[in-house]
Amino acid sequence: MSTTVCIAARTSQYPTGGGHLWVYLNWALGLRSLGCRVIWLERMGCDEDAPEPARLAVEALHGRLARYGLGDALALASWTGERLPAAVSGPCLDLDAATEADLLLDMEYETPSDVIRRFRRSAHVDTDPGLLQFWMARGAIRLAPHDLYFTTGETVGRPEARFPDGGVFWHYAPPCIALDWWPPHAAPSDAPFTTVSHWYMDQWVVENDDSYYANDKRDGFLPFLDLPRRTSMPLELALNLGGDPVEKAALEARGWRIRESRDVAGTPWDYQRYVHESRGEFSCVKPHCIRLQNAWISDRTLCYLASAKPAVVQNTGPSRFLPDAAGLFRFSTIEEAARSLETVCRDYEAQCRLARTLAEEHFDARKVTAAVLERALA
Repeated sequence: MSTTVCIAARTSQYPTGGGHLWVYLNWALGLRSLGCRVIWLERMGCDEDAPEPARLAVEALHGRLARYGLGDALALASWTGERLPAAVSGPCLDLDAATEADLLLDMEYETPSDVIRRFRRSAHVDTDPGLLQFWMARGAIRLAPHDLYFTTGETVGRPEARFPDGGVFWHYAPPCIALDWWPPHAAPSDAPFTTVSHWYMDQWVVENDDSYYANDKRDGFLPFLDLPRRTSMPLELALNLGGDPVEKAALEARGWRIRESRDVAGTPWDYQRYVHESRGEFSCVKPHCIRLQNAWISDRTLCYLASAKPAVVQNTGPSRFLPDAAGLFRFSTIEEAARSLETVCRDYEAQCRLARTLAEEHFDARKVTAAVLERALA
């Protein structure tokens, strides 16, 4: 009998986030490649007097999952605990069906304790390493009890960490990529280095001395905005700018190419096409990754690496296995970023091979999910 794993995801509220959906898709496809039955659990709100938006959100999510053979895996539960109207849930599974799983992999932060307790075994998967533990320590997030806790940050719970552990023991599990679904893909020689991101986020981190800082991609990129003037490589950002023409014009004036993310990466297949048509990735991280030194790598960066696209990304701290200049280049200054881009392009084919090898050796979804299952079900 195969193992059934339920993944608690949170994607229905972000229907134009093709890359966001891949965070969970890679786990689901990795588990399925091991022979597991996968259930995709989404909790959602529904206005009984106006259910149409919820119905459309379910329909859209079901259609996206169906492209990957997961349409029949979708299970729904309401935020309130009440049963969703049949007109909204349609043929989807319900929470009762989801809780028959052998294991819940909870990848959101607000799953209620009474839902967690209904599963035989449960494990939380932390995708915001350092920040989640910081919030937990300050009482901003109260994570429901789980049997095990996994994190995608190398330094979480270790002596060198610059942040507390949130009061639980963390097992390291790297983010993963479903390699069969992300094959190497050559791009035109004149293709730009790209990334896909939100730009503005109303997220502020309050530190222990009550000082605070903005924690969005815009602030992360600020020290590097003049990079296009320091490299011959074209640089393009696919951003969720919210239709801000002033910010778009300001970035273009500095030499960046700007695309609207929902136009080029609004579905998981459009997102994949955008990555495949890129020469590589250039990206900065949110400020908390630098301040906390969580040694984290983005699931988005893994999509580039698996596609044999070299990635030039900001250094998030000492790692036990991440290279600084081999397929993956990690920079701390604008001078390092410019040198890394030029180095990649001088030996591009070799760097493409190194990128794919790095994905295969450390982030293969089959290997990552197998290790998680072995530990979680022991």
